[in-house]
Amino acid sequence: MEKIEILAPAGGYDSVIAAVRSGADAVYLGEKRFSARASAKNFTDEELRQATAYCHIHGVKVYVTLNTLVFDEEFALLAAAVRAAAAADVDALIVQNMGVARLARQIAPDLPLHASTQMSVHTAAGVQALYELGFKRVVLAREMTRAEIKQAAQIPVELEVFVHGALCMSVSGQCWFSAMLGSRSGNRGGCAQTCRLPFSVNRQKGGHALSLKDNSLIPYIGELQAIGVTSAKIEGRMKRPEYVAAAVKACVEQRDLGFVTDQTAAQLRGVFSRTGFTDGYYTDRRGKAMFGTRTRDDVVSADESLLAHIRAGYKNEVQNVPVSGSFSVKTGECAVLTLRDGAHTVTARSEAVAAPAQRVALTAEKCRAQLGKMGGTAYRLTDLTVDVPDGVSLPLSSLNTLRRDALAQLDRLRAQVHHYKINEITVAPPQPYRCAGQALRVRVPKTKLGAGFKACERVFVPLFADVREWERLLREGYPIGVEIPRGMFGREQPIDRQLERAKQAGVTHALCHNIGALYQAKQHGFTLHGGFGLNLCNTYDLLWAEAYGMADTELSIELRREQIDRLGGSIGRGLLCYGYLPLMLCRSCPAKSIGLDCKSCKNQSIMTDRKGKRFFLRCDGVCTEVLNCVPLLLAADEAAKASVSFRSWRFSVENYVENVENIEEINDFSMLKDHFTRGLFKRGVE
Repeated sequence: MEKIEILAPAGGYDSVIAAVRSGADAVYLGEKRFSARASAKNFTDEELRQATAYCHIHGVKVYVTLNTLVFDEEFALLAAAVRAAAAADVDALIVQNMGVARLARQIAPDLPLHASTQMSVHTAAGVQALYELGFKRVVLAREMTRAEIKQAAQIPVELEVFVHGALCMSVSGQCWFSAMLGSRSGNRGGCAQTCRLPFSVNRQKGGHALSLKDNSLIPYIGELQAIGVTSAKIEGRMKRPEYVAAAVKACVEQRDLGFVTDQTAAQLRGVFSRTGFTDGYYTDRRGKAMFGTRTRDDVVSADESLLAHIRAGYKNEVQNVPVSGSFSVKTGECAVLTLRDGAHTVTARSEAVAAPAQRVALTAEKCRAQLGKMGGTAYRLTDLTVDVPDGVSLPLSSLNTLRRDALAQLDRLRAQVHHYKINEITVAPPQPYRCAGQALRVRVPKTKLGAGFKACERVFVPLFADVREWERLLREGYPIGVEIPRGMFGREQPIDRQLERAKQAGVTHALCHNIGALYQAKQHGFTLHGGFGLNLCNTYDLLWAEAYGMADTELSIELRREQIDRLGGSIGRGLLCYGYLPLMLCRSCPAKSIGLDCKSCKNQSIMTDRKGKRFFLRCDGVCTEVLNCVPLLLAADEAAKASVSFRSWRFSVENYVENVENIEEINDFSMLKDHFTRGLFKRGVE
């Protein structure tokens, strides 16, 4: 069984050093411009080259994150970032955008791609889709259970699982809380960590209903390895190097020894904790015990004495590359040193010529001692064959120079592993999309509809509805499609069955918010409509969507009007114009922070922030959506100015729409008065 990779975070070069010297097999780090941890130090092009060379010399891999939403106006910079990563010889790119993946393949076709957890992949179907799209690795959602990971592991693609670090309350890639409240987009690396603020459920005071303890699956590393997971990932690019060192050491001990020593466990708890750790997602035990905050005791435990003790553990260079070799010298000739690391062979020759010994002759013991002084490098000499005749002399400085020259050659060879072909691609401004008019589409939470909805181009009803209701709506002339749940955890087989029933009933359209949903609907032959959860936000995204076979798609809700109008491609695209926007998609329901279960909640819970604003919680039995405190509203005349082919209304908690006889009656939503938001349509995100 191949050992599971221990993958460490690196927010800066000091964390790279800590990770490598603590035993990491790989590190992941951010490029300065397109990292989901924008407030980490991150790396310039030159720093990236240095870090990659250092890691490769030690036999450690480097993965670069380009895992943010990227807008059209940034693609020239993005192309430069991809070229820089390929030139630095990194081992893979971690991407969120399908558009970024498309551009990366054009520039460096041989550079492997890893699908970021920001892609919200949480089903085997999503993993299968990305495997078929050529991704080498998929970083799974943190919320998956042991059984769900096992199912995903049946697909012949590398899997990466988070085993330690912070837990976002929302499924990664499905959070717009920070963006909506202050234009700091979590999908763009600018999350303001709104979830760590006080939120109470059902007016119970003093709660932190969106703050989870840190995840820790370190005790299960052996089990994950047996399941077939390739990489055990540590979260924490914004944390200090001492945290990186402690977490790596704990993971390595668990993998290699089968346990974590008491000293290492104490260091890990002390360096960062939120009242302990949780394994609730992996073990499928979600409840009140998963919630926690960073207390004063947690903060003071990471004192300077603890940090200094951890730093002492990685103070010195680790000599983890064994080398063997041979040394020979003859009177009147240059000395020759050959070193081998198992993959490379290098030879160095001295400038000085060996002379007859006048006083002290060179011995084999002196040669081994001097040539074996490799401290401060990645190498340790394990075997050296020495051929030194009697009576020959060579300055010890020549031996030192020989050793340095040979090791420098090894460094150069080990630093450059892949030698990628890099194509020069010019990113030209796209030809803007133009449309003749805008259709109206509606998403509803139930199948009781007023006659007015017959005027819509499409009405998406829940996938898990009664088949007879679908048949009735079709019979009565409603243009319905089905919406696949945004949170599909553990429901692939029921979703397959419902899609088949829908198809037999005559439903042929499906609204899909993630790659797994697209894949399943495509297998059943549905017309594919992309939802806002796909986060499609640039022309390259839309070109991918069209190539994948999608009929049209809702655009990312983080786009400004001007950015929408500049988008190219020919695929239809739509604008979300009304609805209580789902700010989060949660598998651990906020109501559970106060011990509520589904029976006691009855899907009626409301969350309140410290300013008294109220947020609806809507659960479908598997996941909970945290809805914004006010609805989004873009009036018809305002939306008509945008270059989109349809407008979407998303009903979630409204009751008045059920009896509408004329869709125009609610077209302007006059009953809202001032209680609405225009979202990010005008202000956009950072």
